[in-house]
Amino acid sequence: GAVPLLRASRPSWPFVTLGYADGGYAGARVAEASSIRIEVVRKADNQVGFAVIARRWVVERFFAWINRNRRLAKDFEATIESVEAFLYAASSVILLRRLAR
Repeated sequence: GAVPLLRASRPSWPFVTLGYADGGYAGARVAEASSIRIEVVRKADNQVGFAVIARRWVVERFFAWINRNRRLAKDFEATIESVEAFLYAASSVILLRRLAR
């Protein structure tokens, strides 16, 4: 999905010149998809356990953004009130995004 996304992003964000990606996007297709330079952030080959990796937070923050509302399909709430609150929050985000366009 990265190739169509990179190509479709150019008209809306022509000023973007650099993107950070997970190791799964290290292929030539992604690198050649657009004029955006893709820097793959990966751990060292000899890494054992946790280690701070420069710019990894950018990739992890993106994953958090796209998974923000996944809990509505993945997690089951204990009360109807909490389900309703998350539905209102998700709907508000959708409305705000459309208003920002």
